[in-house]
Amino acid sequence: MSGDGAPSLEVDGSGMTVEIVASLWHTEVMDGLVNGAVRAAEAAGAGHRLTRVAGAFELTVVAEHLARQGADAVVALGVVVQGETPHFEYVCESVTMGLTEVARAHAVPVGFGVLTVDDVQQALDRAGLEGSKEDKGAEAVEAALSTALTLRSLV
Repeated sequence: MSGDGAPSLEVDGSGMTVEIVASLWHTEVMDGLVNGAVRAAEAAGAGHRLTRVAGAFELTVVAEHLARQGADAVVALGVVVQGETPHFEYVCESVTMGLTEVARAHAVPVGFGVLTVDDVQQALDRAGLEGSKEDKGAEAVEAALSTALTLRSLV
């Protein structure tokens, strides 16, 4: 869900808990993403728990653990900024594929709030901070809770 055309999701997450897993890199951006995620969970009436990990690469294993424990929804938040080496591509692909596999293997929604950007300004523009164009932390929670509700309706 990015920019133009993004849906407006109003979700009733009463009785659900969102497990928010957030990296520690890029503190200002991460503070915005986490605050947006928490605001969205609270606005939806869902409980939340925040777990911090070192970086984006570590999000996957913690998301996996929480999914195995029966999480209603997991939201992964991180920032990967393009550098001068192929490291960016390796980390982005690994995290994306890893979180996709967690969601698929456990049928647990995983909100993807990992910013993969060319520079820090692009991350700030998406972090939900004052002056940001987007709030990807909130969007990730809304998408995960919406998907959890859809899954529940299919039982």
